[in-house]
Amino acid sequence: MAKYSMLNKADVSLDVIILFIIGMIMLITGTLLFPVSAGILPYYENGLYGLLLFIFALQMITLGKTPFREMRQSKLLLIIGVVIASIGIVTCFIPDIFNPIPRILLSLCFGPGGVLLLIQMVFSKEKLRPWLQYGRSFHHLIFGCGAVYLLSMLIGMLIWDHSLFSTSITAVTILIYGVAIVYLAETLRRIYRMYPEAEKSREGDIDLSSDKAMILVTAIFMQLLGILLIPVNWGLLPFSGSAQLGLLMVIFAVQMLAFGNTPIGPFFRSWLMILFGFIFAALGIISCIIPEILVSPLTVLIGALNIIGGITTLGKTCLPLFKKGRNPHLPTPRILVKLYVTQLAMNLVAILFGVSMFVSHLIPGQIIGVILTANGCILLYLLHILSLIDKIRAEGTN
Repeated sequence: MAKYSMLNKADVSLDVIILFIIGMIMLITGTLLFPVSAGILPYYENGLYGLLLFIFALQMITLGKTPFREMRQSKLLLIIGVVIASIGIVTCFIPDIFNPIPRILLSLCFGPGGVLLLIQMVFSKEKLRPWLQYGRSFHHLIFGCGAVYLLSMLIGMLIWDHSLFSTSITAVTILIYGVAIVYLAETLRRIYRMYPEAEKSREGDIDLSSDKAMILVTAIFMQLLGILLIPVNWGLLPFSGSAQLGLLMVIFAVQMLAFGNTPIGPFFRSWLMILFGFIFAALGIISCIIPEILVSPLTVLIGALNIIGGITTLGKTCLPLFKKGRNPHLPTPRILVKLYVTQLAMNLVAILFGVSMFVSHLIPGQIIGVILTANGCILLYLLHILSLIDKIRAEGTN
């Protein structure tokens, strides 16, 4: 679940991290298509489409970046991002429920999106011409952006018409696209390290930091999962457990890579943390694309992380209350009491969820759905409390 972020030792910005994850999705997809085409592995297309839509929505919600252009943060953009994230989540969980909407959305994101981004790069006064004058690193940026935008157009056509190429050529094209995205991400990482001013600050009409945006996304995930599990357990809907676990692992990975937040608590964002984050992302991507192959190990891993994280954080939350008992005359602000209670409830729910993953039928599926929905509501309430605390702090410094 969402925790507070720690200071960074490995300074990698969120937009670079998301680019790396998109590159990983393409590299892993392209690699897996070879055994899939040979009939060695099954393939869950909805899992891939839902994951891509979710990542695009994550860029919109956290960074204000759409597949068509960068935009100021606004309530409208936030709403659109939440809707697309919800479509991506449900597409992952429930096979074929939204067909052909995910394919149409992704075709638009990759195809026309690539065209518009290329046009903006060429004609914008802030991009191509200044980049040509800034030096070698920005020449790599021009090459990386150009390659990604051109290949995006081709990927858009492939999503729209699967028969455009053979499976092998499609796999190679996706692999090349993945390499181009990773190349662009690494180029941006180096530029941000050499020129910190090149990294744009968040602008817009809403005050939603990246870590709070991740809490919002996680809350949406939990609420939709909980709501959908109720009809799923009544046998009214099909369900992809592997994609559900995979998407949750990707959320864990983004939190680890961007903020140093892990399911067992916050850590300094070291290069070791970055490595574990990419491992989590790779496992999640594979589980979304290839059904059932990683269900057992990921069930054990996620269950253990929820139990350990819930117990550990529960102890950290309760310990200050015992220390507070030594100073009975010192009042506790009401907002902090609400924060403690919210964290307490959130960690108890995490422990229950983790135990249910280990002991099947311990908690009925419908009850698990209610628990997860409640967890999503608690996360939204936590987001509200954190926003109030930030507001109080801002007023205190004025």
